[in-house]
Amino acid sequence: MAHTFSFWESRSFYDSFMARSHDRLAASQSGTFKDQQTKLFDHRFDVKTGFEPRFTDADLVRVAHCRVHEERAEHFALMQEKVWNPAMAGSPGMIRGLFGEAPGPEFLILSMWQSAAEHGKYRAERVERLALRAQIEADVAALAGDIVELEPGWTV
Repeated sequence: MAHTFSFWESRSFYDSFMARSHDRLAASQSGTFKDQQTKLFDHRFDVKTGFEPRFTDADLVRVAHCRVHEERAEHFALMQEKVWNPAMAGSPGMIRGLFGEAPGPEFLILSMWQSAAEHGKYRAERVERLALRAQIEADVAALAGDIVELEPGWTV
């Protein structure tokens, strides 16, 4: 499995790329992958510090894709900001991240870490306590996530 993250300076640049270049590039990649899924998320807020789409100082990305009960979406976002962000920001080795939102309501939490060892310090029992405090079971309808070890040669 591969994960590709793209960051756009503005929605107009994204729309221009989709209108002018996407189909040609997609046709040239035909047959090189299967089961592709693409989602567009709008940046809602940063995790820890000002987010930069720079991956040279990170070895690992933790990505969580959450589909949230519509009536709980604002609570979910508030708990991300008030409970999860401070906990991640206080974890050694956590560099930066972002919280994005798509219609649905769907959310993407992307956190960048110095190493797998540093991410491992963000212990399971701590995550369980945070999940209870944030009432995550009441908010989240579906959760998918992955830990992505970055391949420096693939970073552009």
